[in-house]
Amino acid sequence: MFDNKKILAIIPARGGSKGVPKKNIIEIHGKPLIVYSIECALNSKYIDKVIVSTEDIEIANIAKQYGANVPFLRIPELARDKSKTIDALIYTIKELEKLGEEFDYLVLLQPTSPLRKSFHVDEAIENLMKSSYNDLVSVSEVKEHPILMRKIDGNNKVTNLLETSSTMRRQDFSKVYIVNGAIYINKLDDSFNSSKSLNDAQFSYIMEKEFSVDIDTYLDIKIVEYYLEEERKEIIKLMK
Repeated sequence: MFDNKKILAIIPARGGSKGVPKKNIIEIHGKPLIVYSIECALNSKYIDKVIVSTEDIEIANIAKQYGANVPFLRIPELARDKSKTIDALIYTIKELEKLGEEFDYLVLLQPTSPLRKSFHVDEAIENLMKSSYNDLVSVSEVKEHPILMRKIDGNNKVTNLLETSSTMRRQDFSKVYIVNGAIYINKLDDSFNSSKSLNDAQFSYIMEKEFSVDIDTYLDIKIVEYYLEEERKEIIKLMK
């Protein structure tokens, strides 16, 4: 709870995954992937309840084993490849309301962002609550500036992605950020409906690149394992 506002965390985790089979529970550095987000939410100073939304029994059992709540399974229609996350979130919130549980804010934590820490979530909550905005999305800075990006048509004709000249020094480029998928926070009011675009939140929380890896491929897993091993070494060093 923050300033008497009840905060719900939902971790959405479908059983199906094409790129990396069973991605949400694949073992990474000794733990199922989803566990990193569960522990992150449970260790937050402000989150009142942690729910895993899934249609998969195996995921549900692992989630419960590590302390998350799975009061019901998601209906299959909301767990298909083309199902929208927003619809699964609304379904979960409405089902909780049927159980007499209501919240003021929702924190969405995708299980594919295992490097995100509890302090990131808490800072994001604090920043949003102290602002005049109702929603927040986490971002990280990108090296690949869109001023150097091009579109190519069927005839191999090149056009600039941005309608501006790219004749400038790299050090003069403005900073550009990408939605990193780690943290989404929304006020649960009438604007939180099926037309809501989570990626288009108006307020940002900037995260460093090393905390922003979003697992989509096996290469991403290797990158995450590298960072986790470096983190483990640092902890051992501090304990000596």
